[in-house]
Amino acid sequence: MPACLCVVRHGETDWNARGILQGWLDVPINDLGREQARQLAGSYAPFGFAAVWASPLVRASETADIIVAALGLQPTSLHDGLKERNFGAQQGVPKARLAEQNPMLLRQIVGRDPAACFDGGESMNAFADRVLAAVREIGARHGGQRVLVVVHGWVMDVVTRHVGGRARDAVLGHKRKNGESIWLDVDGEIIAEGHRP
Repeated sequence: MPACLCVVRHGETDWNARGILQGWLDVPINDLGREQARQLAGSYAPFGFAAVWASPLVRASETADIIVAALGLQPTSLHDGLKERNFGAQQGVPKARLAEQNPMLLRQIVGRDPAACFDGGESMNAFADRVLAAVREIGARHGGQRVLVVVHGWVMDVVTRHVGGRARDAVLGHKRKNGESIWLDVDGEIIAEGHRP
């Protein structure tokens, strides 16, 4: 049986609010992010999640841990494949500074354009491959179950393009908000958009 995955973006961080690129840098969620996580736990209580998975980056794992504690679930499982895209030399750079240094790159980032190239960072194909492999692996471990998966904005973009049948280089033009989710049905190699129960 397919696994039903609810993939959700982590709670807000101060760097989200200030427009600083995070990538693989470990930035905790802020007070609003913690409140978002508590609200998610309340809305997810009826769904009977069998497990919670998250990126090991603290903004995702902390969001997941708050939900786990509120719902009385087993401890969060971490998967490196769910980490945000590595933004290389641009990690830790405020978007305001990037507007001066590299306005084209900033336009690509704001427009959710996967053609954005980060110095010393991760290629779009390598990033998308690892994200989709992680989703398939989690699905394979939880056939017939509902699972919550806490991830990052660019990870959400990869999943959104994939289930929407869009090319990896498709420009989305918008990003998922903190706490926004997408439901998936995962059956072997097939990752399809699912429906909220």
